[in-house]
Amino acid sequence: MTICVVLVASVDSQLEQEILDAGSEYQHLAGLPKALLPVSGGKRVLDYWWTAIESQRQISDVYLVTNAKSFKHFERWATARGLPSQNVVNDGTTTRASSLGAARDLLLALNRCGYNNDRDVVVVAGDSLFHREFDLAALVADQHVRNGSSLAVSYRLAQGELASSRGVVEVDERTRRVTRFVEKPCGDETVSRQACPLFYVLKPAVASLLPEFVDQNEGKPSLGSFMEWAVNDKSSNVSSVRLPGCFRLIGDAGLQDYLDMIEHFERMDSPTYSGALGRGRLTTRAYARVGLFGNPSDGYGGKTIALTIANFWAEATIAPSERLCLVPHPLFDPCDFGGLRDLHFISRREGYQGGMRLLQAACKRFLEYCVERGIALPKRNFTLSYETNVPRQVGLAGSSAIVTAVVRALMRFYALDETHIPVEILPNLVLSVEAELGINAGLQDRVVQAFEGLVYMDFDPTQFEAKGHGVYERLTASQLHAALPLLWLAYSGEPSDSGAIHSDVKQRWRNGDSDAVDGMSSIAAVAAKAREAIRLGDASECRRLMAENFRLRRKLFGDAVLGATNLRLINIAEQNGAVAKFPGSGGAVVGTCDADKLSQVRRAYEREGFVFVELEPHFSDDGDGVLAARMGEVALDV
Repeated sequence: MTICVVLVASVDSQLEQEILDAGSEYQHLAGLPKALLPVSGGKRVLDYWWTAIESQRQISDVYLVTNAKSFKHFERWATARGLPSQNVVNDGTTTRASSLGAARDLLLALNRCGYNNDRDVVVVAGDSLFHREFDLAALVADQHVRNGSSLAVSYRLAQGELASSRGVVEVDERTRRVTRFVEKPCGDETVSRQACPLFYVLKPAVASLLPEFVDQNEGKPSLGSFMEWAVNDKSSNVSSVRLPGCFRLIGDAGLQDYLDMIEHFERMDSPTYSGALGRGRLTTRAYARVGLFGNPSDGYGGKTIALTIANFWAEATIAPSERLCLVPHPLFDPCDFGGLRDLHFISRREGYQGGMRLLQAACKRFLEYCVERGIALPKRNFTLSYETNVPRQVGLAGSSAIVTAVVRALMRFYALDETHIPVEILPNLVLSVEAELGINAGLQDRVVQAFEGLVYMDFDPTQFEAKGHGVYERLTASQLHAALPLLWLAYSGEPSDSGAIHSDVKQRWRNGDSDAVDGMSSIAAVAAKAREAIRLGDASECRRLMAENFRLRRKLFGDAVLGATNLRLINIAEQNGAVAKFPGSGGAVVGTCDADKLSQVRRAYEREGFVFVELEPHFSDDGDGVLAARMGEVALDV
C-alpha cells in the first residue's frame, strides 16, 4: 500500500498580503491558507487533491503537514472529510523565517505514521492546482514504480519561466531514468527544460534516506535538494514521467495571478469544456505519397526519395466525449448491405479490413508509446472518426496516411508536441501500428508523411542503432520543379493486394542471397544519384533514374510477381514517350513526360480503363522541420 503526504505548511505568502491590501471585496479570503482558497464551484485548492486521493485504492493513509498558524483551518477541513485529526501534523512554525523546509516537514509526517521503510510514499504540494483530467491513479501505478523506481513528475518549462525557480531533471530519453537532478539551477548549469513540481512517488529505498539527509543539512532543506542529493550523490533509482500540462502552481502568486487561476479552472471544470486545449472538434490531415526513387529499398536499409501529393489525403477528426468512441466509416467499414450480391461485390473489391482496425491499433500504440516514454496523459475521452480519398490498394500509402492523421489528432488532443514525439520518431510509431496489424511496409511512407514535401531518406542501420532513426533531408519545391516539373499518376480501377508485390525477396535478402542483397543495394544507389540530380536540376538524369529504378526492380522481383496489370501500366508510358515506375507496392505508376505529350499519355491510359491524374505536390509551409508547424491541422470548431 501507499502513504500520501500533502505539504501545506508554507506561510506569509505574497498572495496573503495582497488580499489584505485589496480591501473589502476580498475580505472573506483574509486569513485563509493558500491551499484552502476557493477556486471553482465552491471547491478549494486542497479539495482537488482530496477528490483524486480518496478514490485511489493504492493509498491507504493520508497525512497533512501544516504550520501552527494554519493548523486549526486544516484540522477542521480534514475532520469534515473523515480524515482523523491525528493525521494533520503541526510543524510548529508561524512565520516564513521559522519554517522547517519541505524535507523536514515530510520527515515529521513519516515519523507520525510510524513509517518503517515498507511502503511507497506519495508526496505533493497541497497548494499546487490541477484540473479534473489529472490522472493520479496512473502515476501511482506507473510501470516504473511497479518496477522498483521512484518517480519524479516533470513538465516542460513555459517560455519565460525561469529554471532557477524549480528543480530541473536531466533524463535518459530511452529509459526515462533521471540521470541528474539540479535544484534551482543557475546560469548554464543545465540545458534541460524539464522542471519538477513538488510531486514525487518515493520507493522505500529513497524514502529511507530522508533522516540521513535531514541530519546532514541545517536550515530549511527543500524536497528538491533532497532529490538532488538522492539522485546525484546516492545514485538512487528515480524515473521521470512528463505531464503535458496539468499543474498550476500557486506558490508566491499574487492576487491577480490567483484571480486568473480561478477563471482558468472554472472554464476547465465547466461541463461544456472540451478538454482538448480548451477547444472543440479538430481535424488533422496526412497526405498520400509517391515513391520517386529508391523504393522499395527502405525496407532493406536502403535509400529513397518520396513526395507527398495534395490530390489524395486522409483526415482524422477528434472531439471530446464522455466515453471513448471509434466511429466506423460508412463506406470503408460497411455493416449494412443491399443483399448478398452487394456484400459479395464490396468484399471482393474492397476486402475485409477497413479503417477501424487502424484507429484502434493507433490508439493502443499511442498509449503504449506514452507509457514507455514516461508521458502522463490526462484523463480525457474522445470520439474519433476518419475520412480518406486515397485509392485503396494501389500503393499510395493510404493506411499510413490514416494512422499518421490519427496520431497527429491524438497529439493535439492531449497537448503533446515535438518534445514528446519528435518528427524523426513519429514514423517509427506509425510503422509500429501497422506492424502490429501485420501490414507489410517500410519506413519511407511514414517519414515523408511526417515531414511532408520532397524528402530524401537514408535508412542506414548504423544510424538507427546510434539515433533510433535514419537520416532524413528535405528537398525544396523549387528543386522538384526544376528536376521533375510534371508528374502524373495512373492506376487501376480494380485494386490489388498491395502487400503481395514484395514476394519472397525479403526472406532471400535476410538469408544473405547475393542477388537480393546486390539488387537492393543497386536500387538504393538510384536514390543517392537522384538526390544529386535533383539538386542540380537535371531533368534528363531524373528521368533516366526513374526508368533505371523500375528496371532493377523488375530484374529482382520478376514479371510473375509484378503482374500483368502493373507491367501494362509501365508499357503504356514507354509506348507514348513517357517514363514511369511504381510509386509503391503496385497497382499504380508515377510518371513524367514533356508537357506536349501529356494529353497523348492521358488518352492512352484512359482508353484502357485506367485512372489518370496529374499530380499536385504538397509541401508544408514550414521549411525548418518543426513538427508543430506541420501537424496538418485543417479544421477547428470552437
